[in-house]
Amino acid sequence: MISIRQAFVSSLAALAFATAGAAVTSAPAQAGDPAAGKKAAAQCRNCHGIDGIATIPIAPHIAGESQVYLQVQLKNFRSGKRENEIMNVVAKNLSDEDIANLAAWYSSIKFSVEMPTD
Repeated sequence: MISIRQAFVSSLAALAFATAGAAVTSAPAQAGDPAAGKKAAAQCRNCHGIDGIATIPIAPHIAGESQVYLQVQLKNFRSGKRENEIMNVVAKNLSDEDIANLAAWYSSIKFSVEMPTD
């Protein structure tokens, strides 16, 4: 029987592999302005939080994510390549500069994780 921890690690490995391929095949991240991204993140705060820590169960935490990953995903939502009824609407009016700024803001957030002891 597979443990929850093994399933989690396997899922993370699969996600890392999948997103690595997406990042490699896409253009490099555009440099953004974190301060402008923080202002633009006001529209993200209800789901992802201004600090990148999700405030609702269906939204992922995005604090500290890679700039490349965030830009690729936002562009995929904007184009419809990745589908989510909320994110497709939010991203459709974002410019490349808006996306770069949001990615710069959320990727600049630092946090730490404390693992439980077994």
